[in-house]
Amino acid sequence: MKPYYQDQSVTIYHGDCRQIVPQLGNFDLLLTDPPYGMRFQSNYRQIKHKAIEGDDQMDVELIESLIKKAKCAAYVFCRWDNLLSMPKPKSVIVWVKNNTSMGDLNHEHARQWEACCFYPMENHKFNRRPSDVIYAKRTDNAWHPTQKPVDVMIQLIDANQCQTILDPFAGSGTTGRAAKDLGKQAVLIEMDEQYCEIAAQRMAQEVLL
Repeated sequence: MKPYYQDQSVTIYHGDCRQIVPQLGNFDLLLTDPPYGMRFQSNYRQIKHKAIEGDDQMDVELIESLIKKAKCAAYVFCRWDNLLSMPKPKSVIVWVKNNTSMGDLNHEHARQWEACCFYPMENHKFNRRPSDVIYAKRTDNAWHPTQKPVDVMIQLIDANQCQTILDPFAGSGTTGRAAKDLGKQAVLIEMDEQYCEIAAQRMAQEVLL
């Protein structure tokens, strides 16, 4: 299994996580933002990204199997309406954005947050007990249609005692960038080669912390 990119901190694999993850060992932390099953198309950008691969449905069975790869804890991002089908979390973290999302403009409150389910495992320990609310400005989605801010990932990683991190839905590599900046080891998996290349370019940048 040849990596698409590798340095001392981050390894990127191009392919389907359902085929790659079984060949890997366990990790301290699972931190990932899977497709929500909503055929997402951002209205935030004038130049649209292409559709996200695998976004026709949220594969809960796959998510359950991925959570089992975590020795310490797992964080899985989702939409509010995915919470009904997700494995029951110990906590739901709320990421509060600096603006609202689209939706039913006449009959729905404007959403300004995104959910992240937290699953502690047998070996879990916090560095310090974190809040279940994270405030961070959304990105401009320059690299990926559902790109998360590095600061959100840094806060989640840094709250836990962990050294190795797995992100099987890596997108543009934000989890890897956060892990590298914190001096952690990360394995990223991404189906779309375009995003693998973007992630590799981000990993090659200078460590920021």
